[in-house]
Amino acid sequence: MGTKYPFTSALVTGASSGIGEALVELLAEAGVPTVAVARRKDRLDALADRYDNVTVMVADLETQQGVRAVCDRIAADGTDLVVNNAGFGTSGTFHTLEADRLDREVRLNVGALTRISHAALAMMVPRKRGYLLNVSSVASFQPAPDLAVYAATKAYVTSFSESIHEEVRGEGVHVTALCPGLTRTEFIDVSNMSGERTDFPSFVWMEAKEVAVEALNDVAKNRALSVPGMIYKSLSLASSMTPRGIARRLSGMVRRA
Repeated sequence: MGTKYPFTSALVTGASSGIGEALVELLAEAGVPTVAVARRKDRLDALADRYDNVTVMVADLETQQGVRAVCDRIAADGTDLVVNNAGFGTSGTFHTLEADRLDREVRLNVGALTRISHAALAMMVPRKRGYLLNVSSVASFQPAPDLAVYAATKAYVTSFSESIHEEVRGEGVHVTALCPGLTRTEFIDVSNMSGERTDFPSFVWMEAKEVAVEALNDVAKNRALSVPGMIYKSLSLASSMTPRGIARRLSGMVRRA
């Protein structure tokens, strides 16, 4: 049995790898019945084979049908903890990128997350209990040239999550935005950012399990923001005090370095 959490049940999207998979593992090891949601059934089945309390749900959250199925499952099960982790990014100069891919990125990172959050809170607030964890990024705190759409979607996730955190304050419902920095996951490859692994020193990278541990602790404590790692806590604080023009220029210089 792992760490004890206050959650009685959980649903995690984007559960087939990275932070999502780490969250499912921690929850399962703590004895929390968990629905693991993703498109890749083989990956989900491997998780379910390892944990008796993990249930597989195959859904494509880039489609209305997939989002609706997850929302219906949350309402039907009365899920205690909902984690919106599904998402992806696209690296490159905005005008050179494939427009259809960017549309899908916004639809998943913003649209699906918003609908699932709505389903979660619509069920949790009346019963005066529940936990919602939305996975954002430290990229949400400042402009990110060459990751313009991704950073913009994550800025939405952070602002949205902080807003609804305040809306349900005092209702017994916890809402937290998880804002990880560089993390060793498949996200880097999916986002065409494989060069980042050598562009940044090893000490700035975090492991998915480290991020997941801090995320679950923070949503249990009802922290509006969860920023794992002292480096990223410091960077997020510094970004909040840096004039936007300077932050924008510095971001561009880092990407070109």
